[in-house]
Amino acid sequence: MAPRILLARHGQTAWSLSGQHTGRTDIPLLEEGRRGAGLLGERLRRAPWSGLPDAEIRTSPLARARETCDLAGFGDRARNWDALMEFDYGAYEGRTPEQIKADRPGWFIWRDGVPDGETLAEVSARADEVVDWARSADRDVLVFAHGHILRAIGARWLGEDVSFASRIRLAPTSVSVLGWAYGAPAIEVWNDTAHLVS
Repeated sequence: MAPRILLARHGQTAWSLSGQHTGRTDIPLLEEGRRGAGLLGERLRRAPWSGLPDAEIRTSPLARARETCDLAGFGDRARNWDALMEFDYGAYEGRTPEQIKADRPGWFIWRDGVPDGETLAEVSARADEVVDWARSADRDVLVFAHGHILRAIGARWLGEDVSFASRIRLAPTSVSVLGWAYGAPAIEVWNDTAHLVS
């Protein structure tokens, strides 16, 4: 079987709730995020994944992703990987899109990028590094990371320009699966949050 990559976005934080760009600011999960991480872990331990006993697991080292990984029950198997860190938003760190557009009308991150942070080409290159690693594995892989870098990975898995990430949104504590269809890269599951519904 060709390897797949499972993407787990970290749980809710104060800044993901408010819509602030949270790149390298290391903020903790809210209680809602901690609860969601536990529910995500329960989901991944049930069929069809059954705890992913053979999967290789990596996580962003930032606290919100690492804590999600730990609370989901995969911390002892996960290795930190800087390639999974969130987009470095530079001067736009901590600002909402609305605040940015007040100064820069028409701004669109997936086209215009950010000042004093990572370029879109750099984000794309990191996403490619993750995709290349996942495709070279002889088994499924699971990563815990952040909304924008996971969306970039989704775009690049499909062979699309990184700007395609604007079309594939991700909710906190969601799980997605990138796999194959007819021998080509495909989305099997995207932005699934069924485990959060009580």
